Amino acid sequence: MIEVKNLTKHYGDKKAVDNISFKVEKGQILGFLGPNGAGKSTTMNMLTGYISSTSGQILINDIDIFEDPIKAKKNIGYLPEIPPLYVDMTVMEYLDFMFDLKKCKLKRKAHLKDICALCKITDVSHRIIKNLSKGYRQRVGLAQALIGNPPVLILDEPTVGLDPKQIIEIRTLIKKLGKSHTVILSSHILSEIQAVCDRIIIINKGVVAADGTADEIAKNITDEHKMTVRIEGTTKTAADKEKIVSAIKAIGGIKYIRADMEREKGIYDYDIEAEPGVDIRRELNRVCNENGWNILMLQLSDLTLEDIFLKITVGEGLVIKKEEENADSEAEKQETEETSEAVETAETEEAEEASDESKKDGGKK
Repeated sequence: MIEVKNLTKHYGDKKAVDNISFKVEKGQILGFLGPNGAGKSTTMNMLTGYISSTSGQILINDIDIFEDPIKAKKNIGYLPEIPPLYVDMTVMEYLDFMFDLKKCKLKRKAHLKDICALCKITDVSHRIIKNLSKGYRQRVGLAQALIGNPPVLILDEPTVGLDPKQIIEIRTLIKKLGKSHTVILSSHILSEIQAVCDRIIIINKGVVAADGTADEIAKNITDEHKMTVRIEGTTKTAADKEKIVSAIKAIGGIKYIRADMEREKGIYDYDIEAEPGVDIRRELNRVCNENGWNILMLQLSDLTLEDIFLKITVGEGLVIKKEEENADSEAEKQETEETSEAVETAETEEAEEASDESKKDGGKK
């Protein structure tokens, strides 16, 4: 439905977007993330045809947005971070105007009524937009994006200014829309991305730094396998703690185990890290059952989307790359030095041979 091929954008000498490529299929909700200045907004502006690219291609429903922008844009519903509202109009006047502007062929009254109900703005449809709260203005902006039932929706910060109840309603609406539309959702509220999106792309310094589900990305950037377990011993005494630690250590495949603080009377938390690829949960459950211990809580210490985002954008993932580059550089340097030494040795030997030949010729004369 959306295909981006080798997309690049220059602003003078600055390369804002650097040869990125990705695809988004129908019925998929893609979370598009990136720190300020990473190229995220530039990419979204190119996806909507608002600005052109320096090179590369964007296909919207197999239509090149730069070759046939009008036809391609008919397939896009766009909600920018600041909704494009005419605040002196009433809500319905504005939606009527957008209906005409988009040259929508659907039945006007029924279509706008359905959209107002979907975005829950029916009650304010006859009010002037400038008198609405920020949350309602955001809903009106979303309503205009839905006019014409476009197959592609690009939503930039759709829940800005909404209260918690409204945020949940908009999340539910986006999930519902994702069943029949291709949705690209950009937000700085990472918990929102994790709750709504099927897939995540993180862009950093103009390139795609990560692409996949949160779990897939986490597995690619860390090999940690940690969990926290709260276990109740049979006697609820501190002596149980050492016995429990020893029994868990005997399971095998454990890098370390540490008894944490007492959370309830005689009940401790245990931080456990297993070897990569080892799942000890079933064995842990068996050991506890055999000893009459109760597992009151087991929590996998998976990376949150916030952890993933920071690891990628702060640059922790680049350390290994830099080390590899340094290693390559050192190898090249050493190879150059060895080559230079070999050349110098060969030149010296040739000079000595020439000198010897000269002496022999001189002696003969």
